[in-house]
Parts: sequence; C-alpha cells; structure tokens
Amino acid sequence: MRIAIAGTRGIPARYGGFETFAEELGRRLAARGHDVLIYCRQRHASTHYLGCRLVYLPTLRHKYLDTVAHTWLSTIDLLFRRADVALYCNAANAIFTWLPRLTGIPVALNVDGLERNRKKWNRLGQLWYEMSERWSTWFPSRVVSDAEQIKAYYRQTYRTDSDFIPYGADQEVLTAHDVVDGLGLRRGQYFLYVSRMEPENNGLLVREAFEQVATDYQLALVGDAPYAAEYIARVRDTKDPRIVIPGAVYGEGYKQLGSHCLAYIQATEVGGTHPALIENMGRGALTLYLDTPENAEVAGGAAIPFTHDTLVDRLRDVLAMSDAERDSWREKARRRVEERYSWEAVTDAYEALFRRLRA
Repeated sequence: MRIAIAGTRGIPARYGGFETFAEELGRRLAARGHDVLIYCRQRHASTHYLGCRLVYLPTLRHKYLDTVAHTWLSTIDLLFRRADVALYCNAANAIFTWLPRLTGIPVALNVDGLERNRKKWNRLGQLWYEMSERWSTWFPSRVVSDAEQIKAYYRQTYRTDSDFIPYGADQEVLTAHDVVDGLGLRRGQYFLYVSRMEPENNGLLVREAFEQVATDYQLALVGDAPYAAEYIARVRDTKDPRIVIPGAVYGEGYKQLGSHCLAYIQATEVGGTHPALIENMGRGALTLYLDTPENAEVAGGAAIPFTHDTLVDRLRDVLAMSDAERDSWREKARRRVEERYSWEAVTDAYEALFRRLRA
C-alpha cells in the first residue's frame, strides 16, 4: 500500500510521542514492503529515512498555528499524490481529514488524549480542540484511540466507537553509558523524569518533591518545549547540586538514561498513552506514575502510583526498598509492556486497519 502519515513534526524523531510513533510505525510498514510517505517540518539530510520517503513543507512557527498550518499544506500536497490510505495524528487536525476522502483516500485519525485540558492553551485553543473532538467523529474514515480511557470518552461523549490501538515501546536495554556519564549522573543512582517541560507534565512538582528528600542520589529532569520558556525557567531555578537538567535528549542518549536509572517518574496528568511511560517500563525501570486513569491503565499494577501530595513519600519508599523489591517491580514493568505494547503488534493492528479502509 501507499501510506501517508501527516500531522506530526516528522522524522527523525526529535520532539515528542507522535514523532516517535511516526518513526517506529513508518519504518516497520516500510520493512513490510509498503510505500510510506511522512510529512515533515524540519529538514533532514536526505529525502529518505529508515525506508520512508520524507516530504518537507513549511509551517508558521507559532504556538497556536504551527500544527494546523503544516497539516493544511500537507493535505493540499497529499491530494496530488494519490495515496491508498492516510494516517493523520492529533485531533487538532480533524478538520482537514475530509479533503483526502473527497478524492477517494480513506483517512484514519489518531486523536491522542484530551488536549484541550492542557494549560498552555488559551480559551481559543481550548475551543478549537473542543470542536476538533466533534469533527473527529464526522470527518475521518475512522478514529483511532491509543488508550481505553480515550476510547470510552469518545463512546460516552459522542457515541462514537473507535479502534483501540495502543502506543508501542522499544524494550532495548543498553549497556553503553557514555551519555549518562557525560551528564555527571551515577549509574543506578538517579531518578529519571522525561517529558515536554509544560505545566501539566509537572516537572516543577517533581523537582520540588525531590528537594525535600534527604539522599545522595540524583535527579535527571530531561525535556524541553518550544513555547514554554517561562515554565522551563521555573523548573531550572534550583541550586540543588543533585539535580541535572540537560534539556531534551534523544536517540541513543535517551535509551541510555532509561537503561541505567534507579527509577523512572511519570508525572503527566493530561493525555492518553504517554510514550515515555511505556518505553521506560519496557526497559525494566522501577516506575512511579501520577495516578490518573490513563497512566493507571498503562501501569496495570506493574508500577507505583502517587498523587501531588504523596510523591515525596513514594521517593523515600523507593530509596528504602531492598534490591529484591526493586528487581520485582522492574520485572513486572518489563513483562507488562512485553505483553501489551510491542511495536510489532501495533504495526499489525495499523496494517490491518489500513487494509480494511482501502477495501
């Protein structure tokens, strides 16, 4: 099949979950013989990457217009390329999905989580996402939800069924540690937090909780965001020498950080399935997660929940655990992801969906 993927920043993955999703799904579909085209905002050295064709189009570098401007141009380009099926990412792009259908291209839309709840959006942005949720039930050929909680939300709110296809995880554990060492982190002796540095992802909560814990262990706060300079400055405003804040880390370095941490902290409170959560659980990290329905769905009893008020206590609990207790949590996390979130199973599900849509 000729498959187009639109609505992300493109690949190589250098931003967030949708970009990693496009890269991991695209490379596997290409390896199975499909012709995969991915629309990108930032130029790579080549027009091909991991077997996928890359199409570069401009955008408006603006907090509220970046995604929709690029997806609009991607949609216009797609109308002349005649793909067999298209996959759009992000409910904000729902309004564009009817155009390919007019030319006979079926469209699946991965809606992600309830983006309108993110604190970064003003009232206009929240209204756009509210409308986009409804448009998601009208315009694409099929809606895809990556969490059972999101599937239930669309069923209860809009009486619309969706295809549940979870996010996937790379479970590779690395022995290399040059990036970890280069950041001044001691292997096995640091807590790891990875997320876009936005208010609802609670990087500041994690930093302030850790500062209350008496320990020689370290904390690595990893991540960045293009339109959150004020919040990032607040997160970085610490004099605690145990805390390392390197910005965004991708690829091999990111995998090293998850492979050598004492424990991983997931503090997001908005969204569906968070990639960093399943990726670090998949590498066997002892995992703490903010107790939201979506995070609890992923954890499935294989990780430790916390609330805004109990994170300090949970950090102390991890430090007090025996090695055997920590290893038990790590094995439960690894098995949970292995059984539910393999990339090959995710690719199987999307491939089957695309074949149904094309038929």
